[in-house]
Amino acid sequence: MMNPRLDLLADYPFDRLRALLDGLPPPKELETLVLSVGEPRHSPSPLVHEVIAANSGLWGRYPPIDGTPEFRLAVTDWLNRRYALPDGLVDAHKHVLPVAGTREALYLIASVAIAERRAGSRPAVLMPNPFYQVYYGAAVMSGAEPCYLAATPETGHLPDLTQLDDAALERTAIMYLCSPANPQGAAADGGYLENAIRLARRFDFVLVVDECYSDIYDRQPPCGALQACAAMSDGSGGEDMANVLVFHSLSKRSSVPGLRSGFVAGDPRLISAFRRVRSFGGASVPLPVLAASAALWKDTDYPEHNRALYREKFDAAEAILANRFGFYRPEGGFFLWLDVGNGEEAAKKLWAEGALRVLPGAYLAKSDAFGANPGANYIRMALIDDLPSTQEALRRLDKIL
Repeated sequence: MMNPRLDLLADYPFDRLRALLDGLPPPKELETLVLSVGEPRHSPSPLVHEVIAANSGLWGRYPPIDGTPEFRLAVTDWLNRRYALPDGLVDAHKHVLPVAGTREALYLIASVAIAERRAGSRPAVLMPNPFYQVYYGAAVMSGAEPCYLAATPETGHLPDLTQLDDAALERTAIMYLCSPANPQGAAADGGYLENAIRLARRFDFVLVVDECYSDIYDRQPPCGALQACAAMSDGSGGEDMANVLVFHSLSKRSSVPGLRSGFVAGDPRLISAFRRVRSFGGASVPLPVLAASAALWKDTDYPEHNRALYREKFDAAEAILANRFGFYRPEGGFFLWLDVGNGEEAAKKLWAEGALRVLPGAYLAKSDAFGANPGANYIRMALIDDLPSTQEALRRLDKIL
């Protein structure tokens, strides 16, 4: 017998996109441009190949679930530099755990945080709407109720935390936040994150902050949840990161999505519990990959080069699209979130007439109680190709729509 919760899972967005477009052949005379998936295509640093080759003798060893001291120290040093954290806030041995990419970890953390009952009721998992679909899958398969918090232009593309009622918060097991947000690129400031942390501590739920786009930003480096924890700290130590976990990945920062390497950091009680769970069901990160990952977290040159490449493409988008389709420069990430009136129809038209593959925004969101899907008017376009290909894609979109 199959788990009946599987019936509650909607098709994954890219499966829905294939069903939408597979019957529509693109023009044969045009090169196909696939910008529907957030898969970075910039050439990564040579460090990746060099360090993996230098550590090739370690492929024959099982990797420890908590990684290596070198990896955890590199992560801790990066967190301290990136967020100007006070010495001692993050202990490399207690507060950091490697993960096989954040997708695996964001899904699996639900098994730590979600109990069968919460405040005498079915547990709730709060998430922004639109959202990364893994949050929804984690909630459903853990038996929790996904609760969608509108993240629209009216709310600054982040959930309005002031509108949450106590009854919902009392049964909340997890609140997922993404900053910079996927797909809108909005970044939470310190005050916003501090408010979220206060709610998590007052109602004793886990605040899961997905920060995998934190090093892809336009002008200002976005604030991080651990940075907000530090600002709230009384200096006593143990509770400084209580109820908070942050998730980071090298996929975007270092353009290595195939490396499948990231980390989770935060509340030591949650890290310890997550380590126990991952000992049974988590994917260990191989030792050569851990060595390469440590080198990449130490590298400060490549991320700046990477950001410069994305800025050039946002410059091109601003020049070609101007003020149409609700265009704005996102604070972080590498997506355009464009208001085209009807995302599905626009996606079909762009594919059938322009061999340009984008994702309908409705596939990244859920309809509200009134049947309105906040992503229905939008398409998400990932600026992941080189500059000439990106300019060509933007020109096709401009001409067709």
